[in-house]
Amino acid sequence: MEGSAQSEDKRVERSKAKVLAETYRQLALNGIGGVTIEEISRHSGIPKTTIYRHWPSRSALLVDACSRFGSAPEVPDVGSLQGDVQALLTDLADRLQTANWNSVYPSIIDAAERDPVMASMQAALHKSFMTPFEVVIERARAKGEISSQQSTDDLVAMLVGPFFYRRWFSKQKIDRSFIDAIIDLVICSTSDVG
Repeated sequence: MEGSAQSEDKRVERSKAKVLAETYRQLALNGIGGVTIEEISRHSGIPKTTIYRHWPSRSALLVDACSRFGSAPEVPDVGSLQGDVQALLTDLADRLQTANWNSVYPSIIDAAERDPVMASMQAALHKSFMTPFEVVIERARAKGEISSQQSTDDLVAMLVGPFFYRRWFSKQKIDRSFIDAIIDLVICSTSDVG
């Protein structure tokens, strides 16, 4: 009997994984607005009744799929604020240039404007991606590497904002020279020099 329950659990996990993979594929192709339970069922081969057994609504499925958007970056500790920020911004630049981030993240932000459940999920996702920036800035402040005058939130916004602008508005390259320019502009201007 125990073996039967384990095989049932594995089958359930496989079907859930297929549904989530198909949901994520549709998100990447069409954004949140283009995801339907019917299409997920058709492409995954999982019956709609099974999908609704695990996720009571389309929103619940979308929240689950979007919450798996990607793991938050690790908090680097290379010995300097500049090196830590460079590692984090390089990771952000790489993510912004992947197909999933290009199509999925803007639709998450858009849906969050109208759906409180999506807004809550988007806020948690945003926090998980920005926390490493906050940690390295606070650590540098504690070591006296940067001025205590500028708020951490403002510094994070000044560091990451230009990346989102370049990706979705100006469509300019996000390369190493851009990363270095942002670091010089933001970090050097906040240093406690002299």
